[in-house]
Amino acid sequence: MKQKIRRIQRQIEKVSYLGLRNAAVYLCADRWHRGLAKLGLTTRNKVYLLRVRSSAWPLQLRANTSDKQAFCMIHVDLEYEPLDDLDDIRLVVDCGANVGYASAYFLSHFPQARVIAVEPDDQNFEALRRNMQPYGGRASLRHAGVWSHPADLVVCRDTHQAGAEWAIQVRECRDGEAADVQATDLTTLLAESGADAIDLLKIDIERSELEVFARNFEPWLGRVRNLVIELHDEECRRVFFQALSSYTYDLSESGELTICRNLRPAA
Repeated sequence: MKQKIRRIQRQIEKVSYLGLRNAAVYLCADRWHRGLAKLGLTTRNKVYLLRVRSSAWPLQLRANTSDKQAFCMIHVDLEYEPLDDLDDIRLVVDCGANVGYASAYFLSHFPQARVIAVEPDDQNFEALRRNMQPYGGRASLRHAGVWSHPADLVVCRDTHQAGAEWAIQVRECRDGEAADVQATDLTTLLAESGADAIDLLKIDIERSELEVFARNFEPWLGRVRNLVIELHDEECRRVFFQALSSYTYDLSESGELTICRNLRPAA
């Protein structure tokens, strides 16, 4: 009974935050899509627009995808809100940008910032491109996977969380395999940006953090001011904190996110 009451309260909170129109779209879009599809009255790739206070521009949400969960995490639960008071944010690198909800949040909250958004999946990248279009030159998009070094990667869509669109993984090609996408590394992204430092590094790359923080992180990690990451299991957590063992930082958590503010080499 308590769980049912809490679910009702949560729905009321969403309606209050989103407003009636947005809440109706958010809560019912998938049901509408499935019902209309049975009648042959909708297209396969239905997209809805949502307007929220946490984004300067409307955001697209694809029906019957994990966009709904990603949108809720970022623009309803506001899991990145603890970063709002960061100062002098000029460069944000969004690793695992998915469809751009986090990038839109950062671009909206840090008006002087530009974002480099990196996403390996073709369909997610196309949605990312549409969501970033209103931001013009402030958003640079890379269709790539983030890795510890340049490499050929295979995109794995059915190996994690039932193949949900926000849980797509990558791995290095085996002998004879054709690459789906190229890998990039943070040293390369930072060099291409022309900036001296990454003011905010966001990482949500579905266990590829194991590779990113296992090797070749020394050239770029000392040039990151603030870092927010989703660590997907205990092995990822161990490798991540081992890489940060010679740094000091202010540690906190927000939902599924681990936040390291004021990252700097230890004396």
